[in-house]
Amino acid sequence: MGGRPLLALNLVAWNTEELSNELLGQVLAGASEVASEGGFIIAGGHTIDDPAPKFGLAVIGEVHPDRMITNRGIRQGQELILTKPLGTGIAATAIKRGEADDELVTQVVASMTKLNDRAATIAVGSGATGGTDVTGFGLLGHLGRAAVESGVDVTLNVAAVPTFDGIRALADGGIVPGGTRRNLASMVDRIDGDVEGISALILADAQTSGGLVFGVDPEHLDATLASLAEEGHQAAHIGNATGGSGRIVLAED
Repeated sequence: MGGRPLLALNLVAWNTEELSNELLGQVLAGASEVASEGGFIIAGGHTIDDPAPKFGLAVIGEVHPDRMITNRGIRQGQELILTKPLGTGIAATAIKRGEADDELVTQVVASMTKLNDRAATIAVGSGATGGTDVTGFGLLGHLGRAAVESGVDVTLNVAAVPTFDGIRALADGGIVPGGTRRNLASMVDRIDGDVEGISALILADAQTSGGLVFGVDPEHLDATLASLAEEGHQAAHIGNATGGSGRIVLAED
């Protein structure tokens, strides 16, 4: 939302029967590295015993009310930018099944561990007022909600949406998480275009640590994409917003 994190608390649920304290130390050290990279501090935390291990951060930050990016701020006539490729959900399923090659794993891990902080700063600097992150409900789910809240329709250039290498082949082979299929099923009534093909399924893929999608005025499009590329983001211009009520048009070239 254009905010700046200030401090965080570690939240740990750890299986002390099966997992070592050394491994927990590695998890906490990793969190400390991320905090340093993101410019905030970790000020303690809470730990409990739990058969299912979990880890997260509760983060406190600040944002100037005049520079907020919200899911109701996309404007008619804006161009849409996506900052990371899609496919982490499909890739994770492939990894679990032993079907992911080393190159795909490398790409996906690098993307998921890349922070969105610089992308958010660039979005704010481009004058963006509307956007969202792309996580568990996929691009269609999160952008679809933003379209409804913003009172616009969005047209997606399906061929322009970036994906990791090999994702389409995996999806063609049926390696797709259940959450991705549920995401698409929940959106079909609001989509104009081919909802039966693999492309729609990938657009609905449930992402872990996905990127941002936001709207910019046309005159800022090229400069924004160039700035994102300089920061190492595989960003792409994926469509545009028009007046409407929250529908998504899948445009095939």
